[in-house]
Amino acid sequence: MPDTLINPDDTIERQNEKLLKIAGALMGRVEQGSDVRGMAYAQFERAVMLEAEVGARTRELEHALNLLNKSNAQLAEANADAEAARANLATAIETVQEGFALFDANEVLVMCNSRFGQHMRDIHHLFKPGLAFHEYVELASQSPFLYLPEGTTPAQWAAMRMTRHKDDHVVFNARMAGSRWLQVSEHRTHDGGTVVLQTDVTDMMLLERQERERLLDDQARLIKATLEHLDQGVCIFDDEARLVGWNRRLSELLSIPTGRFRIGTPFFSIYRQMLRDNTFLDANRANTLVKWSEGKDARAPLSLEMAFGPNRILAVFAQQMPDGGFVISFTDVSAERAAARALSEVNETLERRVMDRTLELEDALAEAERANASKSRFVAAASHDLLQPLSAAKLYLASIDSDLHDPELRQRLGKTESALKSVESILGALLDISRLDSGSASVDLTGIALNRMLGQLRDEMAPQAAEKGLSLSISQKSAWVHSDATYLRRILQNLISNALRYTTHGEVRVDLQQLDDRLSVSISDTGPGIPIDHQDKVFDEFHRVNSDTGPADGLGLGLAIVDRACRLLKHPLRMISKTGQGTTFTIELPLATQFATERPERPNVAENTPLQRIVLLIENDDVMRNALTMTLEGWGADVLPCANGGDALKLLEEIDIAPDIVLADYQLNDGALGTDTIAILQQKFGDITCCVITANRIAPVPEECARLGAMLLYKPINLVKLRAFVEQAATPGSLQQSGDTVPENGTDAIPT
Repeated sequence: MPDTLINPDDTIERQNEKLLKIAGALMGRVEQGSDVRGMAYAQFERAVMLEAEVGARTRELEHALNLLNKSNAQLAEANADAEAARANLATAIETVQEGFALFDANEVLVMCNSRFGQHMRDIHHLFKPGLAFHEYVELASQSPFLYLPEGTTPAQWAAMRMTRHKDDHVVFNARMAGSRWLQVSEHRTHDGGTVVLQTDVTDMMLLERQERERLLDDQARLIKATLEHLDQGVCIFDDEARLVGWNRRLSELLSIPTGRFRIGTPFFSIYRQMLRDNTFLDANRANTLVKWSEGKDARAPLSLEMAFGPNRILAVFAQQMPDGGFVISFTDVSAERAAARALSEVNETLERRVMDRTLELEDALAEAERANASKSRFVAAASHDLLQPLSAAKLYLASIDSDLHDPELRQRLGKTESALKSVESILGALLDISRLDSGSASVDLTGIALNRMLGQLRDEMAPQAAEKGLSLSISQKSAWVHSDATYLRRILQNLISNALRYTTHGEVRVDLQQLDDRLSVSISDTGPGIPIDHQDKVFDEFHRVNSDTGPADGLGLGLAIVDRACRLLKHPLRMISKTGQGTTFTIELPLATQFATERPERPNVAENTPLQRIVLLIENDDVMRNALTMTLEGWGADVLPCANGGDALKLLEEIDIAPDIVLADYQLNDGALGTDTIAILQQKFGDITCCVITANRIAPVPEECARLGAMLLYKPINLVKLRAFVEQAATPGSLQQSGDTVPENGTDAIPT
């Protein structure tokens, strides 16, 4: 700085101008001197604070610089490690024997080794980081070093390659120039990238091809040996219908010299030689085989036959192979066809004989059915005609029983009644077996209190057992079974009666045993037993083990009825018998799921108590009507006997009295029915106790009686049941047909 404020070199005017400015400035400074002194302390104080803040910021900056330097050092170290790792990775993948390439999730090449794509020398130098995957595929498809399958363009191959690339894992073989083979495999990485490996498998393919050729040679030799051992003639053609294989048997069957068969011979040439002296059995199919061989699409197997001479027939079978070729086999079936012709002739002869015999059997069967129907009608008619007078005879005998006091006459009367009971039992058995054989029997399956039925049978059979000195033990275990009451009673009655008849000492026992949902009923005796040679025949009609028994002991129909009734009801029946130890018959009955209500016991009325009832009797048979009238009047009843329904209606109108009981025969004269008259009387007199008596066992009778609420009694009439019916007639409507149709002794036949 110069020693003075005025430059001596300036002009006087310039110097004066500067002096004026200096003076002005000094004057102003003097005027503001007091304010400057006040602000000096404030500026000093601010300077101190700024110095402290600058120091703090300087220290923070120094700390940040230290951290930055440390981070830069770590980053430099990490970059060095990364470079080292990248170098190691590059070195590692370079040592891999396969071609290796890594594409990131954006389908961009990250790195690859020198072996990747080395077989495509024209584009190998283009495989560098940054190359897109689709560009890599496009380059590969255009390379002349890639051998494309026949008929495939580079664009098609690239499209197929990109389609395969969508899969997570891809493995395929690619043929390269110079007969080299690459196995290309792709695998997805966890971040969506792709690893591609290219492995040279040329040596493996060569070994595989050699092994395949060896196997094919072995297989060809095996096939050749197999063909030569076949009894069939076989020829094999390729997809151009050219001969590629055959066996010697073919020449023998077709009568064509072996030299005519050569590799590549067209099928049509062989076909012409084959037809030279031979013909197809079916002329319409003569050209079928040629047309079939010319087909290119899928062909169904073809089968036909050819005649080679008068005595030789070949079966021709053509089958397409997977490669489009086909195989034709020729089988000599001359013996089979000759046997078939002979068998056909035999069959025709047999058919004629069978037809003749069938006609004879049909005639015999028709005759047997007519005879059986005639037998059934005869038995039914004869039984009906016999039951009418038999029932009347029983009624007459019952009416004179109380008038006889001479012991000898009463003894004769008892024997007569016994003889009539035997006749009645035989007629009932004949009716039963006829009905079961004719198939007209019907069943009414209900819940049955078996202990009550067995109790009645015990009371009925006890006198017979006591007379022979036998012990009769019948279980009274409470049990309800599902069966037909009438048939079940007859089954049990016949088995117990049969056991008592043939047992001379010891006991007859009836036991019950529950088996799940079934009840086993066993009837055992200590009789002589049934010999083994008779055991298969005991259920036959009219077969009796003891031939010394008389007609009073039955006709041998009891077990036949039991067997047929058990089969009708589907109740299994078994028999165990040992000679000298006795016999046991066992029946299995289904248990009832719902129990019926027990009927109240009938009140006991003394037999000598007069039955003061008005009974309207409608019976067309004079003898039966007189016998019933005599019996009812003997019981104290007032009887109004009539021969038909018309007479009954007129009589009631004349005397103007409503009867207590109507007792009507079912079948009256001129086709009239007693049930029709009962229906008229019920309309006129309201609820009236009725009973239908009949010797007819046809099916509609029980249904009609049930509809009318009428009692049903079969002839010959059981006097105990008839009296019980008359006794209960005091309470109208107290009788129910369903319960009282069940027979209460062994003399009643089974109703249908």
